[in-house]
Amino acid sequence: MKATSWLICFALILMGVSGSALAQSVISAKSGQINYTLGTVLLDGTEVQVKGGIFPQMKTNQELKTADSLAELLLSPGVFLRVGENSSVKMLSDRLEDTRLELSSGSLIIEGDALVKGDTVTLVYKNAVVTLLRNGLYRLDSEPAQLRVYDGEALVDQGGQTVSVKRAHLLPLNGLMLVEKFDNKTGDALLRWARRRAEYLALANPSAARLIDSGGLGFAGGLDSLAGCGGQGVGSWIHNPYFGMYTFVPCNGVYTNYWGNQYWSPSQVWMVYNPPQSVYTGGGNNWDAGRSATSSGYSGVAATSSGTSGTVAVSSAPSTATSSSIVVVGGSSGASGGGSHR
Repeated sequence: MKATSWLICFALILMGVSGSALAQSVISAKSGQINYTLGTVLLDGTEVQVKGGIFPQMKTNQELKTADSLAELLLSPGVFLRVGENSSVKMLSDRLEDTRLELSSGSLIIEGDALVKGDTVTLVYKNAVVTLLRNGLYRLDSEPAQLRVYDGEALVDQGGQTVSVKRAHLLPLNGLMLVEKFDNKTGDALLRWARRRAEYLALANPSAARLIDSGGLGFAGGLDSLAGCGGQGVGSWIHNPYFGMYTFVPCNGVYTNYWGNQYWSPSQVWMVYNPPQSVYTGGGNNWDAGRSATSSGYSGVAATSSGTSGTVAVSSAPSTATSSSIVVVGGSSGASGGGSHR
């Protein structure tokens, strides 16, 4: 108990450090930044090194390969690519507004939490072209060749035929264009790893969002100076060195991914740091626990897959493949589902 209390206090101190020490904005305006690797990952035959604040960029026409290893890449803000073991993926276009990836072998998962209307994310496997239409969770495999839509909707063109694949449906990429149902609540080791990575990224979000709101991180203008919030932009990638990775910070509201993890905007993150409190409603012992918080839609932190719950959660997450740091975070009972926004 004493050890847990010490960790919480230490993590709260970390949350209070100056913005320049905690996060920075992404400079690259391209898809394909490599955010995390586990094991040996090759980019055009050269081993990828994600360490010391250096995050390699996968550029157009470059090929990324894994063996007994995994990789996570950042596409447009709020869209994540996770590459499975024994896989080969080529970047056909690294433009934020038109990201195109080709799977040669293996498996990849796309978590789309903030797809922008008018921008496209396209996956190619042989003669099949997959265009993601909605926020959601998508998986493309080469063996067997198929597209699985855990949540969202994708348009598939193969051999001159086009079909829409929606939530909890898969499409074998055999040219027959016959959509089938599948159980989107089950998965394998790759899906479980993708879920853990989603949890880590969501845990790294509140501290960065809070500092932006307070004018930290060099954002003297607060939200208005956050890159990616002009025009139809939905947010930006912000670096959190305590996790050794970038996280997504939306411009407005709260974005919730397929697993229920949340990304808070600077204007909404105050709810994370103000847990439910008892409110006196008058007359003797009439205390209404949590009334003030629930009136704004906040009702505490949902449990993570590792069982963490409560208004304050302490999590250890990798800053590289071998190191870790502590972050304090809360959450709310917002809408679930792939990339929902409120």
